[in-house]
Amino acid sequence: MNPHVISGLEARRGATVLSVNVNKVALLRNSRALDLPNLQRAATIALEAGAGGITIHPRPDERHIRAADVPELAALLQRWPQAEFNIEGNPFHNLMGFVESVRPQQCTFVPDSAEQATSDHGWQLAADADRLRPVIARARALGVRVSLFMDPDPAAMRLAREIGADRVELYTERYARSHGSAGASDVLAGYRRAAEAALAEGLGVNAGHDLNRANLTDFLRGVPGVEEVSIGHALVSDALELGLAEAVRAYLRCIHLAQVPAGTARGS
Repeated sequence: MNPHVISGLEARRGATVLSVNVNKVALLRNSRALDLPNLQRAATIALEAGAGGITIHPRPDERHIRAADVPELAALLQRWPQAEFNIEGNPFHNLMGFVESVRPQQCTFVPDSAEQATSDHGWQLAADADRLRPVIARARALGVRVSLFMDPDPAAMRLAREIGADRVELYTERYARSHGSAGASDVLAGYRRAAEAALAEGLGVNAGHDLNRANLTDFLRGVPGVEEVSIGHALVSDALELGLAEAVRAYLRCIHLAQVPAGTARGS
């Protein structure tokens, strides 16, 4: 393991963790009968560049992540003890088998249907709590942290804690769509209130979906306590221009910039 990489991660201790979602790398690989690009190599490049974790979202149809990828990536992450493996998905589809077999540091429960192109809403706990409670307990009994994919609804955070979740992942598509518009500050304030409610309940806060280099810093400045952002589509798109390692470093700079007060002059 590269000691300089470890030093770089240690320097970021306390900052928001960047977890790189490699689904789009797998999607490109699956377009040909070749192991190109290689998923493990892409994950290694991201980790060497300073990513604090790798995220995958294996779907039942294996449109991108395949079942065989999961143990291979789990084995890779064992060589990176300072990084985390996050497996997302619907716990009522194929997710729990992966959670039980590889025991990642975190699983993120997402209420997606098998056919939808991407996640587009959070859990509705008034309806979903009773069926989520036993699968949350099942994952936590394995020593796996559970995060629930949630819309930014402050009122839902107490129930998320009551049914056993460790964290919530705020679904940020609405924020990303509003960024730069006249109503952006009001939308961001809603996310801030949701995060504050989660923190008040003792939940950790993650965030993800449509975050990119243009909007990430503003989000982290406006929303307190975000422990992890999971970014895939935008980061892999940027990698086509910048290269994967430099794209990861660009997102890490966005995270670092969020710790600097807005308007602070460079070098001051």
